[in-house]
Amino acid sequence: MKTSDTQDWLYIISAKRNLINLNFKEIWRYRDLLFLFVKRDIITQYKQTILGPLWYFIQPLFTSVIFTLIFNNLASIPTGVGVPSFLFNLAGITSWNYFSACLTGTSDTFKANQNIFGKVYFPRVITPLSVVFSKLLKFGIQLLVFISFYIYFVFFTDKAANAVPQTALLLLPFLIIFMGLFGLGFGMILSSMTTKYRDLTFLVSFGVQLLMYGSAVMYPLSYFKSQLPEYSWLVEYNPMTTIIELFRYMTLGVGEFSIASFLYAAIISIVVFLVGLIIFNKTEKSFIDTV
Repeated sequence: MKTSDTQDWLYIISAKRNLINLNFKEIWRYRDLLFLFVKRDIITQYKQTILGPLWYFIQPLFTSVIFTLIFNNLASIPTGVGVPSFLFNLAGITSWNYFSACLTGTSDTFKANQNIFGKVYFPRVITPLSVVFSKLLKFGIQLLVFISFYIYFVFFTDKAANAVPQTALLLLPFLIIFMGLFGLGFGMILSSMTTKYRDLTFLVSFGVQLLMYGSAVMYPLSYFKSQLPEYSWLVEYNPMTTIIELFRYMTLGVGEFSIASFLYAAIISIVVFLVGLIIFNKTEKSFIDTV
């Protein structure tokens, strides 16, 4: 076979590629590697820890209790008549945790995998994709925790009279995809930027905490609008606020829902993902010289 004849080659590795390069066929060929990365992320996260996967349960429960005590009992922030404050906060934290886990898990892709990237070829986007899939396990467990407490409050107490799932719950799988795409896109942008600006590494965890307070995790959007109407746009146009409000509406019947807000969350998530993919593909060509 002549070297100029490329029609029989399985892969052609070249620096000249499209900016939006998401070759699903190639990713499917490397599905075993994707599975191994997912397995690695799940196993190594809580390796050599005493409680292990129990942290999946502990973190949202303790956070919900603290939010309930401080924001609802002490600060008297309402959550809606017939909706327990604990359940309201647990819904917000459950949806927020998946996004934040995808964001922080993919924000150091180049730095954490520089040794692998510099030695062997495979579709680089598999690495951040594996994080999004591995965090689905954590989200699934925390979603089961939320469902368990929902059943308890509905059937064993009289505090959840108005906490009724809506027919919009059928759109929940799409909402989960939006969370993953938004976190993945944002994380790929940060990962690409940290190859040159290391200071961003220290700002990621701090920035995620600040973003949580601006995403209506521990308060309803309507309450923020009534208390600080002049600043409400800062929270209202935050895509994660829209996603969390939609999640609460789907599962508890509280919050704001409209087709426009659902489409807004979809469009922003897809746009952020595509922008992140463009920057990620551009950075992977030369990141090895700067990391």
